[in-house]
Amino acid sequence: MPESERIVVTIAIDFSDDILVELREISPRLQVERHFPVVPPEAIARSEVLYTTGYFPDPEQAPKLRWIQLNSAGLNHALRHPVMQAEDIIVTSTSGIHATNMAHYCLMMMLIFNYKIRMALDLQSRAEWLEHSPEAFMPVDMERQTVGIVGYGSIGRELARLCAAMGMTVLASKRDLRNIAEDKAFQLPNTGDSSGDIPDRIYPADTVASMAKDCDYLVVTVPLTKDTERLIGDEVFAAMKPSGILVNVARGAVVDEQALINALSSGMIGGAALDVFEQEPLPSTSPLWALDNVVITPHIAGFTRDYHEKAALVFKENLRRYLDNRPLLNQLDRAKGY
Repeated sequence: MPESERIVVTIAIDFSDDILVELREISPRLQVERHFPVVPPEAIARSEVLYTTGYFPDPEQAPKLRWIQLNSAGLNHALRHPVMQAEDIIVTSTSGIHATNMAHYCLMMMLIFNYKIRMALDLQSRAEWLEHSPEAFMPVDMERQTVGIVGYGSIGRELARLCAAMGMTVLASKRDLRNIAEDKAFQLPNTGDSSGDIPDRIYPADTVASMAKDCDYLVVTVPLTKDTERLIGDEVFAAMKPSGILVNVARGAVVDEQALINALSSGMIGGAALDVFEQEPLPSTSPLWALDNVVITPHIAGFTRDYHEKAALVFKENLRRYLDNRPLLNQLDRAKGY
């Protein structure tokens, strides 16, 4: 095959040899090269496709580059790089691969609060048996509770499926109510709600407070953009039930952290499960550490042991589409910021 017909694909992460073989089997036109942890200048200079997580060349270093596939769902950390702003370069994410494990995380946190697991662990650490414990630990049947999902993407849709299966009332908010169905995003088999039929009601993105007043759990899954920064703040917390639980697996800056601290410490809301924060690592001086109605995890909700294998599913499908000149899945919309 003439060199001019070959597409050089640079893999700038530690994909396994087995994954590389699968990528090369897609087409003889693909020249798949792994360069990790360092990408040599001569490699990126001849690359048309780049798979990366933290390496971003300067535009002049990559004159042939036409597509960047990121190894993450969130794009906000990468958009500051000049090469990401080039209009002639397609940018795609791995959105959709995190749906199952992140939805499971959210459901786990909802159950932790409903079954008072934080209190049980505190008692266990002191070898203390609480008298009259049935009353103290009494949960509310999940089918009598309502979850509100802020951002109805792949994670929110899978969480909606799980919660609906438990009999819960599901509400959701979405930026674009004209396009409830989702057909341009990657979806793992047998997951989610691609048609958007599960929620009892879907709210516009700017009416989250109206949705929050009916929710026992408010789960935040939106991408971080200029429109969603500090979307969850005083107005939303004031609207929530005193027993309401906030779960944030989006980005820390989507929530006004000081407003959250005030709401938690004053009893305005019942509690929060937080996997993301405005500053990471969360400083040891943060008041969140000392609050007994908070569960903190160190930005791990999206992790899974087979992350690379799932990510490769997106990349393989997009490589086939790229070769066929079809629209790629999970494409960055620069106007929206995700």
